[in-house]
Amino acid sequence: MRNEKEMYNLILDIANKDERILAVYMNGSRTNENAPKDIFQDYDIVYVVKETASFREDRTYMERFGEILYMQYPEEHPDYPSDIENVYGWLVQFADGNRIDLHVETVEHAKEHIKDDKLCRILLDKENILPEIPEATDADYYVKKPTKEQYLAVCNEFWWCLNNVAKGLWREEMPYVQDMTNFHVRKQLENMLSWKIGIHTDFSVGVGKSAKYMYQWLEEEEWEAYLSTYFSGNIISAWDAIMKMCDLFEKIACYVGEKLGYTYEELEGKNSRAFLEHVRQLSRDAKEIY
Repeated sequence: MRNEKEMYNLILDIANKDERILAVYMNGSRTNENAPKDIFQDYDIVYVVKETASFREDRTYMERFGEILYMQYPEEHPDYPSDIENVYGWLVQFADGNRIDLHVETVEHAKEHIKDDKLCRILLDKENILPEIPEATDADYYVKKPTKEQYLAVCNEFWWCLNNVAKGLWREEMPYVQDMTNFHVRKQLENMLSWKIGIHTDFSVGVGKSAKYMYQWLEEEEWEAYLSTYFSGNIISAWDAIMKMCDLFEKIACYVGEKLGYTYEELEGKNSRAFLEHVRQLSRDAKEIY
């Protein structure tokens, strides 16, 4: 597997030898000093170019970076919006294990959007066409202190969406249950746990995509409790996990509310949980809920 120095040398060497490429910048985890370093970090690279057409037309372009295992052309997906005249990219997994997410971007587009992401670092600027940018920082991704309204909305969304989980479990519609749990209910638990972390760190850290770095700041017992809320396709184990999710959410929500001076709606949680427990005991041939 080519090391970081070899990859940077290759990326910059290709850019230096190509007159169409005027500048190079990078964003993503490799510009974030707080992101854990490992062998799976990809290289998020942007080549600032005069035009994108000649790159789009060359279907072998990425071969110059190494042997390709498989790849994707994200701008060519029929269901996603794109602006290929200004931005075009390749997502490539190479045979040696490295991955490059490379985009070519017109000068005009780069000047307008380079500051959109503060995790950005200029690697090459042949003609000083790019504006000065501050040192890369992940500050935009820090956990933000919630307002009272945001706190209450997350509590309400958590307890309300469990209504859908309950009926899905009673119907034994596991795909629906998984979607409702992981795309709706779990996101509220992630928010609440993130806010606890924010309180402990003066809202000066980010927990990563899908809150994947929470384990760095949560107590071990809390992290293990969070992991126990994941479940497979078994209805009984799913019910158990959902109840554990309720326990954890209520505990953390009470803590966050107390620390921020917000009143936790105890009755809302109590009634939602009572409904869950009632549905769990409801027979499969029930004609009425109550």
